[in-house]
Amino acid sequence: MSPSPSPFPSDPSPIPAAPGATEPPALPSAPSLDLADVLADGALAIVAYAVVGVLLLIVGFYVIDLVTPGRLNRLVRTERNPNATLIAASGVTGIGLVVAASIWSSGGLLREGLIATLVFGLVGIAAQTVGMIAFDLVAGISVRRLVAEPTLQPAAILLAVTHLVIGLITAVALL
Repeated sequence: MSPSPSPFPSDPSPIPAAPGATEPPALPSAPSLDLADVLADGALAIVAYAVVGVLLLIVGFYVIDLVTPGRLNRLVRTERNPNATLIAASGVTGIGLVVAASIWSSGGLLREGLIATLVFGLVGIAAQTVGMIAFDLVAGISVRRLVAEPTLQPAAILLAVTHLVIGLITAVALL
């Protein structure tokens, strides 16, 4: 038994256009991107976002310092207070999450992205700070007494985890 002939022609030449038909317009070609331009723009964006991010972390640290009794710098560096260190570290980490989420959600355009990161970062720092203060009050834990303790206290661990989670919640709200 011989194979039946294929209904498809074996000639791959294009089908001729109908009489009077015109060719469809050519699709626009993708803009030519020079690798050096792409790398320069990317490096500029990294530096710009890093500067804004570090500035927001510094602002966040000072906001945490304002709402924490005593000078955090002195409590951490001079007195080597583990409770103050844990609370400060968790607060800064939470703020870092907020800043990272602000950068992530800022969009593709550099100028607009930097402005959005700055605004969302500041709003996120404020929201996290209010959340930290509210939880500290609701939990009934005196941060003033806690940072006066010379040894690590279980309440400091609870507050640190809470501050991290508040930072995560605030960060996810930005996405």
